[in-house]
Amino acid sequence: QVQLVESGGGLVQAGGSLRLSCVASRNIFSTYAMGWYRQAPGKQRELVASITSLGITNYVDSVKGRFTISRNTAKNTVYLQMNSLKPEDTAVYSCNAQGRVYTYWGQGTQVTVSS
Repeated sequence: QVQLVESGGGLVQAGGSLRLSCVASRNIFSTYAMGWYRQAPGKQRELVASITSLGITNYVDSVKGRFTISRNTAKNTVYLQMNSLKPEDTAVYSCNAQGRVYTYWGQGTQVTVSS
């Protein structure tokens, strides 16, 4: 079993920055791909950014050049640095750990970007 706990959400003005953190209850990065998903009201959940066990990153087109996913193995933590935020980035952001057999989710953290 793995617990994921997100933090760092909040209210920010357009153009501002936030850094989300996701702390895993144990070291899983060598065997799990980690991802940040978001879901806005009335919309489907989408994968925003991911990092594989080998450290390969991928981003949805709408955040490329603005968001950066990274991880700190010593702290069992994955980060999502979000810069140049836009009102359309408003959503609940959730951390995901995807293994070969199991998938784990955090509880989510709200990000609200005002115009």
